[in-house]
Amino acid sequence: MKIINGKILSDSLNKKLSKNLFLLKKENSISPSLVVILVGNNSASSLYVRNKEKKALEVGIKSYVVRLDEKIKEEELLSVIQEYNERSDIDGILVQLPLPLHINSDKITDKINIEKDVDGFNSKNIGLLALGRPNVIPCTPLGCYFMLDHFTTLKGKNVTIIGRSNIVGKPLSYLLTNKNATVTLVHSKSLNIKKICSESDIIVAAIGKPNFIKKNWVNKNSIIIDVGINVLKEKDGTKKIVGDVDYLKVSKEVKAISPVPGGVGPMTIHCLLLNTYLLAKKRRNILH
Repeated sequence: MKIINGKILSDSLNKKLSKNLFLLKKENSISPSLVVILVGNNSASSLYVRNKEKKALEVGIKSYVVRLDEKIKEEELLSVIQEYNERSDIDGILVQLPLPLHINSDKITDKINIEKDVDGFNSKNIGLLALGRPNVIPCTPLGCYFMLDHFTTLKGKNVTIIGRSNIVGKPLSYLLTNKNATVTLVHSKSLNIKKICSESDIIVAAIGKPNFIKKNWVNKNSIIIDVGINVLKEKDGTKKIVGDVDYLKVSKEVKAISPVPGGVGPMTIHCLLLNTYLLAKKRRNILH
């Protein structure tokens, strides 16, 4: 069994990105900038934002965090986004999800200009991805793709994605289909999920249920990407982060697996920074 280590891979890719950012500044006097809009005090979201801010600084991207009260009105949040849409010094805009229930997330993501939609969630960007001519690829699906592409050839592989969210499952199914994989997207209403998984070359678990994938769902040639991030409380009161895969048991039965933490998470942040860099170049018609 091999571990598909997202931390090691992202560190390597971030070093390359940092060099490219240095050259972009040296040759074109451009320092890409990212604004992250955080609504409320969700502890997990706050942690993600801090990690994004730290990594942006490390590679050479300007990162700004806008913290807004959780009671902000939808119209006010839309106005904040429009302000950054219009600012020429901002290359990427990200609104951290989830948002408070009184705010329509679809309306918010569609407000972000597709030329600055660093997360790729605007419906136009999702549509372009589905059509096979992407403008921006959502960060977590792109991170999963890089991990798989680093380890194996996707062409002709049978891939099962568990979970049909608009953030991971659906866009990842479009992306991997575009890369010539044969993709099955299963969800809570699907039948015979265990059988489908056991016959797959690759399984991507993105369902949000701790230890959901068991060892009898896989085969000795399975490649597993675990997108899940779940917090479990131990008997002694401590908290433990686990994925959607029963890692200790499944890892003994498969060809390769990504860990949680240290798998998809670092790759998602890398892809956010990569998308910021690419958008900064695209907005200025820098093709090399």
